[in-house]
Amino acid sequence: MSTPTAFWLAGRPATGEDTFDVVNPYDGSVVASVGVPTPAQVEEAVAAAKSVEAEFAATPAHVRAAALDHVSKRLAERTEEIARLITAENGKPVKWARGEVGRAVSVFRWAAEEARRFNSGEAQRLDTDAGGTGRLALTRRFPRGSVLGIAPFNFPLNLVAHKVAPAIAVGTPIILKPAPATPLSALLLGEILAETELPAGSWSVLTVPNDRMPALVRDERLPVISFTGSDRVGYQIMDSVPRKHTTLELGGNAAAVVLADWSSEEDLEWAANRIATFSNYQGGQSCISVQRVVADASVYDRLVEKVVAKVRAQVTGDPADDATDVGPLVDEKAAERVESWVEDALGKGAKLLTGGRRDGAAYEPTVLADLPADAIIATEEVFGPVLSLHKVDGADEAFAVVNDSRFGLQCGVFTHDLQTAFRAHRELEVGGVVIGEAPSYRADQMPYGGVKDSGVGREGVKYAMEDYTYERVLVLTGLAL
Repeated sequence: MSTPTAFWLAGRPATGEDTFDVVNPYDGSVVASVGVPTPAQVEEAVAAAKSVEAEFAATPAHVRAAALDHVSKRLAERTEEIARLITAENGKPVKWARGEVGRAVSVFRWAAEEARRFNSGEAQRLDTDAGGTGRLALTRRFPRGSVLGIAPFNFPLNLVAHKVAPAIAVGTPIILKPAPATPLSALLLGEILAETELPAGSWSVLTVPNDRMPALVRDERLPVISFTGSDRVGYQIMDSVPRKHTTLELGGNAAAVVLADWSSEEDLEWAANRIATFSNYQGGQSCISVQRVVADASVYDRLVEKVVAKVRAQVTGDPADDATDVGPLVDEKAAERVESWVEDALGKGAKLLTGGRRDGAAYEPTVLADLPADAIIATEEVFGPVLSLHKVDGADEAFAVVNDSRFGLQCGVFTHDLQTAFRAHRELEVGGVVIGEAPSYRADQMPYGGVKDSGVGREGVKYAMEDYTYERVLVLTGLAL
């Protein structure tokens, strides 16, 4: 039997008493066996994080920045290796996996840059009132305490980066818990972190099974929780620890709105291509995958024809093949759920325009029309390669349809009109509005997150750094200002 892949305990490799297998969702082969930390090892990691808080916070900015620069450089050097690993454990087509590695390279680079300029402080003279004569306030930010980062399976490297890099940048310890289905990318990141001179205890990567997580979530020595995943689990976590500082990046059912002025053949080709690509690009397993297309009646018929053709042109198959656009879902259970939701929609009157078939863990790229309001897919996040088409009359109705959802993560609006763009920004109840593009666009340095059941707080390197810290004011007295 091969040696299990080690997890990372306070910066060093370790194995536990138990193991679990990581399975390739495309062919069912075992990619690796991974060690499971014992309760004693989890306790050791938490205690180490707590004990190093003051030391890590006092680490000079150049030390933290150098470590982050090193990680960025090493990820870039190992891009193909890491991309192949993501594909093996996740089923993501390798061309998308390479893009994910590239994004993680940038996340660590931006974190290095932010570490150098973050927390310089803001000076504020207080002698604007007589009682403040001779007084100056200096406001700086300090870590809230050790972070518990809980990452999902769909971006097993980049969403890990979005938790780890900001923590290192501000000098706060982090215990990372990767998704059980896809821990290998995070464990490889641990290899690279171990090459740095970060303090022992400042980071751990613990492959803790989900059913053993409640105790870790409740541990008072981890006052900050950063969770990315389903709204059901996210709000369970928040409800269980109401006094902790919790950031939740949850689900969505993102809409792409195509308005009447987006009407030329070139316009509709672009919109259809972006919609088809980004309803399927991670097997639909992205919080901002296109799930709903809301199109003005004046362009609807032409758009539908183009969208269906471009969805049918998506290449499905082996995710390790560079030609593949759409691979399997993370496991067969996920594909079976998508299948059942499509069947529910069809049973309630939806029209199937293309797709609708499952093969093991793979689900065919699918387009639905005439989706009834009581279909599960109409209200929930499908997290699969399925989109639905909706005809509306004008921007008023289009924006009302978008807002008629318990989710509010991002929305794409295809329009050339500047006034309409600003109106969309003003009226749409989402965390981000993307003009002339699908809702799936994300720049990793921008604030990213949602409203309503799509979560609380924001990711994005600088914004996560702010989330991990709080303001502390220093008042200087007796100064001649």
